[in-house]
Amino acid sequence: MAKMEPVVNANAISRISAGTVIKGEILSPCDIRIDGTFEGKLQSKGRVVIGESAHIKGDIVCDNIDLWGKVEGNIFVKDTLNLKDGCVVNGNLNIRKLSVELGATFNGNCKMISESDFDRLAGVKEQKAQPAAAPAN
Repeated sequence: MAKMEPVVNANAISRISAGTVIKGEILSPCDIRIDGTFEGKLQSKGRVVIGESAHIKGDIVCDNIDLWGKVEGNIFVKDTLNLKDGCVVNGNLNIRKLSVELGATFNGNCKMISESDFDRLAGVKEQKAQPAAAPAN
């Protein structure tokens, strides 16, 4: 019997490319990769990847995160935070699981939390489907 491989839809991953600067709030139901600069609050129901050239100023709320770049803000992770070699984090971590590679830099406090703590502390917003606007006649 053949083993089924999960299918990854490349269009379901949002990406902010290197050189791009965005300010505001991002709410995403899927994975997101940032290689540029983002200032504001980032909330994702999926995995967040912060690339080597990325610089984030603001809070991150997500299920999982792989971090190579620089973050100035608090991080709330429902499952696992992976601090990769060369990353810099200046802020507090509220996480369930933590993986730290040699060469990662972290300045702040770290608190291990439960899933219910995550929902309470992170102020998770439920994403509701917006009704379609009626066409104008």
